[in-house]
Amino acid sequence: MIKFKLTADSEYIELIKLLKAVNICGSGGEAKMLVDDEQVKLNGQVESRKRAKLRKGDKIEVFDKTIIIE
Repeated sequence: MIKFKLTADSEYIELIKLLKAVNICGSGGEAKMLVDDEQVKLNGQVESRKRAKLRKGDKIEVFDKTIIIE
């Protein structure tokens, strides 16, 4: 499990930015392809919005990894 802590001045992070920040993807294009290919789940549901706003408590699943937003 990967824990991602939002900065004090951030209310959210966009999905594709998170995938890059935790090194799941090396580029924004790669992150977009994962979302387009329905490889990413947000709180148990397939997420199709590349710029979905992720907030504290959200759980993202991609491949065999789980990311929790803190």
